[in-house]
Amino acid sequence: MIKDLIKDKKNINISVVIPVYGCDKSLIELHDRLAVTLKKIVKKYEIIFVDDCGPGNPWHLIKEISKINKSVVGVKLSRNFGQHAAIIAGLENSNGELLVVMDCDLQDQPEEIEGLYNAVLREETDIVFAKRTFRKDSLIKKTSSKLFYTLLGYLTETKIDSSVANFGIFNRKTIDAVLSMTEAHKYFPIMVRWVGFSSKSISTVHSNRLHDSSSYTFNSLVKLSLDVIMSFSNKPLKLIVRLGFMISFLSAFYAILIVIDVYISKTSVPGWSSVMVSIWFIGGMLMSIVGVVGLYVGKTFDESKSRPVFIVDEFVSSK
Repeated sequence: MIKDLIKDKKNINISVVIPVYGCDKSLIELHDRLAVTLKKIVKKYEIIFVDDCGPGNPWHLIKEISKINKSVVGVKLSRNFGQHAAIIAGLENSNGELLVVMDCDLQDQPEEIEGLYNAVLREETDIVFAKRTFRKDSLIKKTSSKLFYTLLGYLTETKIDSSVANFGIFNRKTIDAVLSMTEAHKYFPIMVRWVGFSSKSISTVHSNRLHDSSSYTFNSLVKLSLDVIMSFSNKPLKLIVRLGFMISFLSAFYAILIVIDVYISKTSVPGWSSVMVSIWFIGGMLMSIVGVVGLYVGKTFDESKSRPVFIVDEFVSSK
């Protein structure tokens, strides 16, 4: 039973992992609100800030905060490895029996952790996701996010709710299973669903972004989409095979029509336009197919190098 395990555990009850990319203006407020909330619900906690080498100087603030609060741990990566690599870095340095993952921009509100904590105890489940019922984002971002998650869910054959992101609470069994996955390209929301443990979703309040803007540009979202799809699914290859069979069937059908036309109209010279269109169409399809296969070969090459997902440059803790 999770409740009994937490009660009897002498170590950390909850670890909160926060990938930090910039967020200088919100970091102190985030810590203060987290500390108040966590003190209300558990005896021992830790807050792990992972500096992913973004703009500003959040590492200086993290070191200062760790001097004031001994429950704060700072992990500074050697360069920008990406949000999900930073999450994995924080999880690998965590000690809690329950773990919370959240963003640093205060759109994920620290006060909602109490509801997530109560839900994971009440439901006796392994995972409780925070569902952003009323997202405080622009219409363009909400629409693009919904399209992204719909396409991602289809291609990775995973049920994904576009209103659920990284924010949630997870037990140690779930996180250990996620950390056992050794692929080079990480995407936390897909990984935590892939392990298959029991999960629930509860509605939470999503706040406006008070400082700065999202670090995800259109180009970075496209790159992330390609990385995730190629790393977690071979469905594009299956779709290409289906498309190839479909083109072959249509080509055979078209050839039969040509033969019939020759016998009926007594014409033996095919039209120049139809020949050129066929050549360009088939040529374009072949290049696309080779390109997709090439992307998979590239991902296989990346995996074969077995490079670390992240490199820690500096670590700070007052414990």
